[in-house]
Amino acid sequence: MKRLEDLNVAGKRVLCRVDFNVSTDKKTGEIKDDTRVVAALPTINYLLGKGAKLVLCSHFGRPEGRDPKLSLKPVADRLAKHLNKPVAFVADCVGEVAEKAVAALQNGEVLVLENLRYHEGEEEDAPDFVAQLAKLGDVYVDDAFGCVHRAHASVHGVAAKFADRAPGFLLRKEIEYLGKALSQPDHPYVVVLGGAKVSDKIKVISKMLEVSDTILIGGAMAYTFLLAQGKPAGKSLVEPDHVNTAKDLLAKAKQLGKQFLLPLDHVVADKVEANSPHQTVAWDQIPADKVAVDIGPKTVEAYAKEVAKAKMIVWNGPLGVFEMEPFNAGTFAIAKALAANSQATSIVGGGESVSAVKKAKVTDKITHVSTGGGASLEFLEGKVLPGIEALE
Repeated sequence: MKRLEDLNVAGKRVLCRVDFNVSTDKKTGEIKDDTRVVAALPTINYLLGKGAKLVLCSHFGRPEGRDPKLSLKPVADRLAKHLNKPVAFVADCVGEVAEKAVAALQNGEVLVLENLRYHEGEEEDAPDFVAQLAKLGDVYVDDAFGCVHRAHASVHGVAAKFADRAPGFLLRKEIEYLGKALSQPDHPYVVVLGGAKVSDKIKVISKMLEVSDTILIGGAMAYTFLLAQGKPAGKSLVEPDHVNTAKDLLAKAKQLGKQFLLPLDHVVADKVEANSPHQTVAWDQIPADKVAVDIGPKTVEAYAKEVAKAKMIVWNGPLGVFEMEPFNAGTFAIAKALAANSQATSIVGGGESVSAVKKAKVTDKITHVSTGGGASLEFLEGKVLPGIEALE
């Protein structure tokens, strides 16, 4: 794979795929969180500094046809503020209007194309749409890690049309850190996995059992593992259809001689509502009329000890209902344990885990916060991701 620095971009049209799928207020449409725009700035500034004619393309939301609420114009305006320079915008991403806008670019100028998903060809990786999009550049750069697990036109088909293609700085950083977690990890290696469903994480758990030393399980998927051990889970969120899967994973851990730690205690509540009456119970004592909402203090202490010993830590998925007080205590405590271990390479991936480290105010103490939820999960499963393969 070429490096961005290997490309000669001066005076050339650089078609750059970014992830500008920002979070907006559903009522007003205002941008609530522009983290993804900020994450692309190092690549954007580098290319502009080298005298490229920069053409940025991205999807935004899931429009059905041309939805004005999902136009990238406000995102282009936000980018202009970050760059402190004009950012051109064109009301389509292919066709004559887009080609004219690109032709008008001078060296060191930037243009944002309209939402790629206004065209069905984007998600279909349609050859005609690929061909039209490829017309807009001489060089191709992909800096949209959150999209590389999808074989869509702008990350897959288009890349193959360019001899000069490379990942941007953000995508390269993701490949380096997640690649290290898969194939060159430091030991002791601890993986923290949470979230709602075992079914979402089967392949990741299986792969991590092979490459890590210890897996710490939390979140609602812990309760399916409870069922697998013949213990009650009360009214907790469980997947009865995946009890056998949980049994198989426990057996694999034993066979490989890996530590596979489940919660020692649980915080249970009457309802999943903020400040609902709650109590802490032992791991196998969840009452029939209660719902488990967080890991308990004994679990926090045990998990924090494992995290403190680690030289590499990967965390994906919250350990409780972290959006609500006081059921965020377990998730925040483990986030702070990661932050406190300065000797370890710590990697946090998945939208909710990233949100948790932000809320715990420890983002700056984490070695690498991944920008892609689904993409980071599929990468850690060991899958070949179409957008990365297309750059090789």
